[in-house]
Amino acid sequence: MKKLKAQIDEWSAKIDHLKAKADKAEAEAQAGYLEQVEELRQKQRDAKTRLEELQASGKSAWEELKADAESALHTLGEAVRAASARFKW
Repeated sequence: MKKLKAQIDEWSAKIDHLKAKADKAEAEAQAGYLEQVEELRQKQRDAKTRLEELQASGKSAWEELKADAESALHTLGEAVRAASARFKW
């Protein structure tokens, strides 16, 4: 649980960094970057929701919800890595 939370926090910091870069981009590129940041924020919210569900679950639902939380976290991580690659200018 702590590991998942720490990973979400790490990705959140990277999203904040990408948002700061997007805010400094030229007007033409800025809209696209901000759209990507919003998509990342949605994936971040999804991962946090899964983690909250995992925290609130009983032992019987633990394994199923753990897999959902890990999947959401993996999706977020892949999206952050892809966006980071596109944000290099």
